[in-house]
Amino acid sequence: MKDIDAIAVLQDPVRRRLYEYVAAQGREVGRNEAAEAAGVARTLAAHHLDKLTEAGLLESGSRRLTGRSGPGAGRPAKVYTRSPAERSVSLPARDYRTAAELLAEAAEQAGLDAALCAAARRRGEALRGPGAGPCGSLGDAVEMLAARGYEPHVEDVDGVEESSGGAGAARVVRMRNCPFHAVAERFPPLVCGMNLALLEGLLGADGPVRARMDARPGECCVVVEDSKNNDR
Repeated sequence: MKDIDAIAVLQDPVRRRLYEYVAAQGREVGRNEAAEAAGVARTLAAHHLDKLTEAGLLESGSRRLTGRSGPGAGRPAKVYTRSPAERSVSLPARDYRTAAELLAEAAEQAGLDAALCAAARRRGEALRGPGAGPCGSLGDAVEMLAARGYEPHVEDVDGVEESSGGAGAARVVRMRNCPFHAVAERFPPLVCGMNLALLEGLLGADGPVRARMDARPGECCVVVEDSKNNDR
């Protein structure tokens, strides 16, 4: 019942806002920043952030937020990041993860990669909806991916967040979460290929955006980009 206890911690609205903010940043977040984002006092934010850490939903550490070192650099500040541990609750208990891993193992041993990708592409097309055309823009792609739990964010091609990028910079959509992470860790070629095919079907093959492989540690292995950019 540990997962139930951890998820119950998010029932408090302030605590949930703090968790969602830290999780969305994809980097370490200090108490002052989190408090400002949640609209609460720093002491209250610190209390809730530590509760989230105790529940295993966040991880904490310390570093100097000034970027300086040596005398006069100030004391290290406490910072927080989302915990990579998964939490789920099923009542009554279900074990879909084991079933997924067994199916992936069988598919890999039988060499069914192509058949799996074809099925994933068809599922993506079905999720797009009957008669729906290809995804029309990166902005539309962000909405579609967010609805599927990928936690997308837009960067320029040099890895700078969109809000900081220069005008006219080529952009890509990267995803901080892989919905298939646990199985992808055990069967990366199979599951990452399936994921790419699923997103190809979801976004459409002939539209202005496309999905391609571009793995980066801690994120989904697929990125989405303007089909006219970075053709390779």
